[in-house]
Amino acid sequence: MKYVAAYLLAVTGGNASPKAEDIKTILGAADVSVDEERLSKLLAELEGKDINEIIAEGSKKLASVPSGGAAPAAAAGAAAGGATDAPAEKEKEEEKEESDDDMGFGLFD
Repeated sequence: MKYVAAYLLAVTGGNASPKAEDIKTILGAADVSVDEERLSKLLAELEGKDINEIIAEGSKKLASVPSGGAAPAAAAGAAAGGATDAPAEKEKEEEKEESDDDMGFGLFD
């Protein structure tokens, strides 16, 4: 991931086709070690490709991946006739619990 991030930083900075040395410079500024094999593999995979097209293609793929279970579970509960106020009640309980966290002691007492 760090190599992809450095590649994207280079592209954002105006370098449409970053080379290994460009990525090493970025990672070196953050005192991050570089694995030559991984870096060369990334550059080989991205060679000759437009990063914006790759991001758009990846976004389409991610749109089909389910993420999180709270929204579908809440929708299923509401569809089954469940109470829709349950999340609000849970938030009230959490607020009450949070108020007891300091146990009567303040930060500057």
